[in-house]
Amino acid sequence: MTIAITTLSENTVARAGLYAEWGFSALVETDDVAVLLDTGQGSAVIANAALLGVDWSSLHTIVLSHGHRDHTGGLYSVLSGIRKDPTLSEETRSVNVVAHPDIWIPKYSGPIHKNIYAGMPYVRGALESLGAAFVSTSEPARITNRIVTTGEIPLDTAYERVDPELYVRDERGVRPDPMADDLALIITTDLGLVVVLGCAHRGLINTLLQAEKVANEDRIHMVIGGTHLMKASEEQLKATIKGLEALDVERIGVSHCTGLPATVKLSKAFGDRFFFNNAGTRITIED
Repeated sequence: MTIAITTLSENTVARAGLYAEWGFSALVETDDVAVLLDTGQGSAVIANAALLGVDWSSLHTIVLSHGHRDHTGGLYSVLSGIRKDPTLSEETRSVNVVAHPDIWIPKYSGPIHKNIYAGMPYVRGALESLGAAFVSTSEPARITNRIVTTGEIPLDTAYERVDPELYVRDERGVRPDPMADDLALIITTDLGLVVVLGCAHRGLINTLLQAEKVANEDRIHMVIGGTHLMKASEEQLKATIKGLEALDVERIGVSHCTGLPATVKLSKAFGDRFFFNNAGTRITIED
């Protein structure tokens, strides 16, 4: 079977003519279905999909890695762009959107005295009117026999913690965001696991450890996506590199919130095993 992963939204582009935006989105295609992880921040997903010749007809499910707007902001335009024939039944036109229940909690970022709204920019009803059928769960969600989400990711390592400048505001007031909604997509292949990250707010190594547990597989062929190492200390970066080496990850393609200093260090540490994953990057795996 052929598995293709195309990054549709990222801070940078792989070639001229594509659109860059602060955010992330990747389309995972197998022989029979397609699964979209995240939708970027705006219209880049739909625009780049058209430029790259993406056929939305096989879209099976949209998975949201967490509730931040740079991963959910394009959901309205994606649903509008892929909406099927309005003469069809509502059930036929709908698209499952898998996410943690906490994506709807108002989220903020920055110093606590001047928080900036960073959460979901749409009300649920508006998205449902465009065919979104939300599947809310904190547990791993089986999408196909090869694709599953991590569910909530435990904070197991001593050096990975949630960014302290992320907050939520609810009936209890403003408080640190535990980012319980953070998840990743796991694809099982004959070569090992392929893990597609949104931002890895709960930690890159924590995410990979959870992926191994959920899939019952200790071989990791590839990890791609945002790693949220842009604010990582030198000590955390060293520990993360050691963690990746211990897990024997074969290929590492970083995006979005990794940050250039961390990207350079990862590139130096992993050499030919490293690549920069940006909008327009297409990876094909034959197994």
